[in-house]
Amino acid sequence: QVQLVESGGGSVQAGGSLRLSCVSSEYTSGFPCMGWFRQAPGKGREWVGNVVRGLKDSYYADSVKGRFTISQDNAKNTLLLQMNSLKPEDSAMYYCAAVFRGLGACNNHTIYDYWGRGTQVTVSS
Repeated sequence: QVQLVESGGGSVQAGGSLRLSCVSSEYTSGFPCMGWFRQAPGKGREWVGNVVRGLKDSYYADSVKGRFTISQDNAKNTLLLQMNSLKPEDSAMYYCAAVFRGLGACNNHTIYDYWGRGTQVTVSS
């Protein structure tokens, strides 16, 4: 069973930065997609962004584009999420996820096979 463990969440003021890490128990290079999702209280799970195996580019939701950056360190089996210029509306539980057998678009949370337990991000105004 693949384990994904997130870390790096915390509380920051608006305009601040955080870097989230997700360490996988399996080789991250083996996953067709790895992504970050978030969920605020009373809201559905929202796609933040993802990387695709074999592609250089990362893909982002419009709400975070230009502020968040996803990178993957396959040597360390780690997925990173650098979050800059944070806003109160970015407050949520952030989850790392990986596709193994799922088929479909990588921004669709239903295709992801493995999920971390999440790390909380709170941005105050």
